[in-house]
Amino acid sequence: MIDNSVSLKPIKPKRISDQVYEQLRELIFRGEIRPGQQLLPERDLAEHLEVSRTTVRNAINKLVILGLLEQKQGQGTFVTTPDAGKSNPLATMLAVDDITFSDLLEVRLGLECNAARMAALRATPQDIISMEKSLHEMDEGISTGDLGNAADAAFHMSVAFATKNPVQIHLMRNFYDLLFLGIKKNLSHLYDHPETINTVQTTHMDIYQAIAQKKPDDAERAMRQHIVFVQEWFRNR
Repeated sequence: MIDNSVSLKPIKPKRISDQVYEQLRELIFRGEIRPGQQLLPERDLAEHLEVSRTTVRNAINKLVILGLLEQKQGQGTFVTTPDAGKSNPLATMLAVDDITFSDLLEVRLGLECNAARMAALRATPQDIISMEKSLHEMDEGISTGDLGNAADAAFHMSVAFATKNPVQIHLMRNFYDLLFLGIKKNLSHLYDHPETINTVQTTHMDIYQAIAQKKPDDAERAMRQHIVFVQEWFRNR
């Protein structure tokens, strides 16, 4: 039997605004609501979520303070980007230092191999669905001539979110646009070679399958192969 020396705290129900905040934050962290994308107006969000506009406003204000959203006068509320997020030190560093695409890939190697391993241990069914959705969007984009950058980014953010580690998620969120800004500028060359794109998509699928099957060693190995392949491809160009 638990005695009186054990410190127990009463369970408090979450406020509705906190639940709205957490749901919107999760969509941003997963990459399902993407940088630069506009949110629905407060009235529409309130109707979809079946809550009051005040509740939605409170949740949005918290996300603005956190730096995940920004409000533009007369336009609406948008997911922030590095250009918009003046406090993002990585964006500032990119603006003033001579950072190369290779530098970004080296950091990805450390962050994302670890993320893939943790994701394989902790991913929920919803995380797996998010990864599947992103892979499907990438395939569709490639088939229609779209480079699929947003879907590529969303896939990697889905992996990061699946780690359930708030530090990992925040690091990847701050790194998100900087990584894929570089990818957007460089992938046009990568995508000129169909056999290369097939390899990139195959390694994405390997990462997904290892995470879905809860194989951390395989997930880490697949992520490393994916990033090293991209590194070597650009190094040889």
